[in-house]
Amino acid sequence: MRWARHRLTVGVWGLGVMLLISGCDLRLERPMVEEIREKGSLVVVTRNAPTTYYEGRDQKIVGFEHDLAVAFGEYLGVPVKFKVLSSRQAILDAILTGEGDLAAAGLSIFPDKKGQFRFGPAYQEVDQQVVCLRGGRRPRNLLQLARVDLVIEEGGTTPKRLEELKSIVPNLTWSVAPGLSAEQILEKVSLGEMDCTIVDSNIVAINRRYFPELVVKFPLGASTSLGWVLPRRAILLSRELTAWFNKMKKTGQLEAIFERYYGHIDYYHQDYDYVDNRSFLRRIKERLPHYESLFRMAGEKYNVPWKLLAALSYQESHWDPQSTSYTGVRGLMMLTRATARAVGVDDRLDPEQSIFGGAEYLANIHRKLPETIQEPDRTWFALAAYNIGPGHLIDARELAVRQGKDPDNWNSLRTVLPLLSQEKYHATLKRGYARGSEPVRYIFKIRQYLDVLERQELTAHLTPDDE
Repeated sequence: MRWARHRLTVGVWGLGVMLLISGCDLRLERPMVEEIREKGSLVVVTRNAPTTYYEGRDQKIVGFEHDLAVAFGEYLGVPVKFKVLSSRQAILDAILTGEGDLAAAGLSIFPDKKGQFRFGPAYQEVDQQVVCLRGGRRPRNLLQLARVDLVIEEGGTTPKRLEELKSIVPNLTWSVAPGLSAEQILEKVSLGEMDCTIVDSNIVAINRRYFPELVVKFPLGASTSLGWVLPRRAILLSRELTAWFNKMKKTGQLEAIFERYYGHIDYYHQDYDYVDNRSFLRRIKERLPHYESLFRMAGEKYNVPWKLLAALSYQESHWDPQSTSYTGVRGLMMLTRATARAVGVDDRLDPEQSIFGGAEYLANIHRKLPETIQEPDRTWFALAAYNIGPGHLIDARELAVRQGKDPDNWNSLRTVLPLLSQEKYHATLKRGYARGSEPVRYIFKIRQYLDVLERQELTAHLTPDDE
């Protein structure tokens, strides 16, 4: 870092000489990078939403944009202070007035606003999607869109896009909801208070699991890129940001953070299960209360998050204590006879025995995994072994090594597991054939259920300006 600062100092000296010669604005002699390091923090403006910044388990602040911003702060050598605002427009205004050093809030890169802002590298591609209420007024095209009550979020690129479309559909109208976030508008649509809205696809992908009555009708034009927004004068900060993003891509850290928050999302809605999602939300109210205290007690005893146990149990049995499969596994946690004996369960159909037995079995698998497997991958590996068996997991890791992939990384392993069903691969492995695609889908569903369970406690949003 000393070398990097020396290089930065030399660059600033050269820039200062050029400015003196050209008579340009001398304020650029003191770049924002120096100001940030002097004040000892990077002020990041964001918004409270599941795609950006929110309070997760154990009251810990998490989120895709949050984790990226914290990593960038570490790169600069300073901690991050977050300023939480309620809308995209308020965030952009805060950057213009100097209230923040940069905005990390899932904002589109506005080509027409490059005179006001600088933009960091694009890190995500999204579509603007028309979203309506299932069973309500559902336009199939732009002409029909003009006949519904269309409400959009303030700021962003949507208003400009709609203005352009008026040349095609002159009677197209819409209203802006000042102060309401995209997530809040989606909720109002799901409640039937509004007909339709237009929201970025990443926001839709996450939120339609909380509001299953939402339906995507059609995209509105071409994809747009998301990027961080910086003040116009942030020349060297922008260069540092670009260098950091390139490093994150090269090392795989950017992909790892993306997988952490979007790995369980059907990002393009190709496999969205409306019936399952709606049933799950209903059973959270109808069935989960009968077993929640048992999940909590078992989780505390075996040091497993209780909501993870609940999500695992739902995937296994839909919280039906009498559930029995054709293979003979039974109960809330669908234990085999051998597993039940190993953890001291006499009656697999007894809810308490099943939950405590399943928790003990999962904890044992988790503990015995190689120390090189770190969280959150360690949890996904343990769940995969719960489903397919520890032996087949060992085979998959061996196969990953043969293919030059990281055996400790879930992103790598989930591409290898399906190969266990192909003879040319499983014939060379100790445990032979396995339905390798099953644990991949299994964990995908558990992560979806877990995310919904965790979001049940996050309805009380952080207030603006919380840090």
